[in-house]
Amino acid sequence: MAWIYLLIASVFEVVFALATNATEGFTRLGPSLLTIVAAAAGIFFLSLALRTLDVSVGYTVWTGIGSVGTVVLGTLIFDESLNAGKIIAFFLIIGGVLGLKLADRPARPSTEPELTAPN
Repeated sequence: MAWIYLLIASVFEVVFALATNATEGFTRLGPSLLTIVAAAAGIFFLSLALRTLDVSVGYTVWTGIGSVGTVVLGTLIFDESLNAGKIIAFFLIIGGVLGLKLADRPARPSTEPELTAPN
């Protein structure tokens, strides 16, 4: 479940970054509110993931996915430039995220109570 929480947190991280760009210095109400909500939701889901994932892995993967998502969507939505250097860095980030996932040690036991179906 921790990796699901981390993916959800990463989506909110991308929304946060893109919405922050659209706030125009927090002068536009809608994007400003979206920025605040996305930031809070991203941190909330990250905190759930970090119940079992090491912070070194969870936080790095969260920022890595957020960075990659922001590059892709920033290029598509805001027509930002994409050059060879950005593409190489993009793949290095993806490689680092995958490497961290593969190198992650078994998760710590969760402190959450287990939900069981009634008999």
